[in-house]
Amino acid sequence: MPENLNITNKKILVIGAGLSGSEAAWYLANHGVQVILAETKTIKRNPAQTMDHFAELVCTNSLKANNIDSAHGILKSEMKAFGSIIVEAAEKHAVPAGMALAVNREDFSSEVTSMLKAHPLIEIIEVDVSNPIELQEKHGAEYTIIASGPLTTDPLQKWITENISGDDFYFYDAIAPVVDADSLNFSKLYYKDRHTPVSEEEGVEADYLNAPLDKEEYLTFVKELQDAEKVPPQGFENYKFFESCLPVDTMAERGIDTPRFSCMKPIGLELPDGTRPYAAVQLRRENLLGSAFNLVGFQTKLTYGEQKRVFRMIPGLEDAEFIHLGSIHRNSFLNTKKLCNQDFSSISFPSLYFAGQISGVEGYTESASMGIYVAIQLLRKMKGEELLRFPVETGMGALVNYIFTAPKPSPSNINFGLLPSVVLTKEERRNRVLRKKIKKKKAADRAVKIFDEFRSTLGE
Repeated sequence: MPENLNITNKKILVIGAGLSGSEAAWYLANHGVQVILAETKTIKRNPAQTMDHFAELVCTNSLKANNIDSAHGILKSEMKAFGSIIVEAAEKHAVPAGMALAVNREDFSSEVTSMLKAHPLIEIIEVDVSNPIELQEKHGAEYTIIASGPLTTDPLQKWITENISGDDFYFYDAIAPVVDADSLNFSKLYYKDRHTPVSEEEGVEADYLNAPLDKEEYLTFVKELQDAEKVPPQGFENYKFFESCLPVDTMAERGIDTPRFSCMKPIGLELPDGTRPYAAVQLRRENLLGSAFNLVGFQTKLTYGEQKRVFRMIPGLEDAEFIHLGSIHRNSFLNTKKLCNQDFSSISFPSLYFAGQISGVEGYTESASMGIYVAIQLLRKMKGEELLRFPVETGMGALVNYIFTAPKPSPSNINFGLLPSVVLTKEERRNRVLRKKIKKKKAADRAVKIFDEFRSTLGE
């Protein structure tokens, strides 16, 4: 463990043991800081939580693409370089998911919990925080990181709203359903990964199970999605959804073909006879045994009864038993650009920092990476060092840059659109078929090179 003579007696309070809070606590403790990690879920779970373990994955079991020439792969590589507890646990408990990093949720969360509880510099307390400043003073901490996530508890949300954010502090997210594999009709389904060639090895199956729909089946299914009963928004709020995680029924309401060009697109999912279905639903393993599958991209705001009725219209799911049904939940996030400094410290309360999805990013690895980012900045602050500006060409730097430059606060995941554009040669520009792939490869190579150079100056 590195020696930091100036900080060994310092304490940091981290509120929330989700993805970003776990990362922040882990990074700081591994650099010699005493951490008080406050978690509420063992006292009172929110509507989306199902387990007592930390770093629970509530929406899906996938941490997205893992290949280094993808935006999510770049971000994971950077997190891993900083000693990410989330990536380490995810790789240890990965389940087959093609080019994505998906995990057994229970084992993954249990691993993160065990690692945090075993660390000698991390003290875990169970408390429903209603005033972070008072809790900080009570435990003798110099600073507090609020990593309470999109489902911040009512008392803390009330304090933040009254003291920092005002009323504009939310958007809605949705969760996809999970089905029991034994209840599926495999005679109507087939294994195939969209972007990975079929293996010629005997007994080797693809990671995704697919349900093909012909035109008539698709049109009937989407019409039912449009007409089915939905859960109405609560109180006086309107649904504000993150565009990259829209409920499938909301997509259907936008147009009959919208799902077919999104979560139900048939591209790359040719049937065993080589023909392409009109549309397809993908199912991804929830665990290594393949005893459960989640419906990829099928976040929903349908009522429970309607989910069972409508989703059983999908070929092969006629008798599906649902282990978990989909749901919607209200997410909290700040207008960080207006309310925080570049290190995510509060302008109004300098000892308070915000990390993770609450700061205005969307996605598991995005939230976790911002926990690392804030921990790095706070460690430098404690050592009397200046703010560290991450290059915008890197994954972490691009996310931070987006948060502080986006015209309107809207949570974003990592994507190549957040990175500066690359220059193509005349020959590369003319290659219409591969031009997009070439641009991504160039941006990825640049991100890796610049990050390696950047990190080499930090002494990590």
